[in-house]
Amino acid sequence: MEHLPMPPADPSHPEVESFFHEDTGTWTHVVHDGEDAAIIDPVLDYDPAAARTSVTSAEAVLAFVRERALRVAWILETHVHADHLSAAGYLHEALPAPIAIGRGILAVQAHFKDLFGLGDAFAADGSQFDRLLADGDTLAIGSLVLRAIATPGHTRDGLTYVVGDAAFVGDTLFAPDLGTARCDFRGGDAAELHASIRRILALPDTTRLFLCHDYPPKDRAAPAPETSVVAEAQNNAWIAGVDEQTFVEKRRARDATLPVPRLLLPALQVNIRGGRLPPPESDGYSYLRIPLNRFGTGA
Repeated sequence: MEHLPMPPADPSHPEVESFFHEDTGTWTHVVHDGEDAAIIDPVLDYDPAAARTSVTSAEAVLAFVRERALRVAWILETHVHADHLSAAGYLHEALPAPIAIGRGILAVQAHFKDLFGLGDAFAADGSQFDRLLADGDTLAIGSLVLRAIATPGHTRDGLTYVVGDAAFVGDTLFAPDLGTARCDFRGGDAAELHASIRRILALPDTTRLFLCHDYPPKDRAAPAPETSVVAEAQNNAWIAGVDEQTFVEKRRARDATLPVPRLLLPALQVNIRGGRLPPPESDGYSYLRIPLNRFGTGA
């Protein structure tokens, strides 16, 4: 039986379908009005032991889009992820649809171009993305209007995307029982993160906050795709009743104990390229670089 598209949703309360990637604790979201959509933070499956990629997770998102007969207007990254590989490049080719990220990607690319020794073969000019968004920029998604809010702190390029009563906060905030993003990556800053969180919490109380990650503790069985402004403001122990100085001191102390993310080295090399693998060498295979003795030294 041929699938019939659903009636358009209320632009002030868009529909959101969320997909959880258990291996990396990542949420991918599809926000739509019943006809047009954007895909936010898609995941490319990666087996680090075998150094193999696959597209099972991205295909699940595509299957939903095709089942609902959605037109994908944008593929959006909330920031350059260090804990999973992006499938933005794969989806860009499959749909096709343009890729957007925050303008802060330029500083991120410049740093990691140097760290990985990529040389002149890699252009640190944002050209791997179709649109570089600044604070306050808007995008059209059918009847929906998406507004970008700059939320740096975790990374230099962090954005929150606000669509009606839905906000996609990237790594800036986690579920209330987990806290907030770390700030010890190059370009990260705990005071900036505190200010970014305050911007998010200044959204209307009815705003749904969609997470990029969840790592549920033992007393919470299921990962949560969303929280709310009220839940974060009242129940997040890192935020509720905590002033900026206390937050910064606590965040820096905690970050000093955290290990390097498991997939950081492959993730960054793919994600600064818009979710694409490095260009194949003469043998037809792509290769990743491993900078020895760099991390853990302020790199």
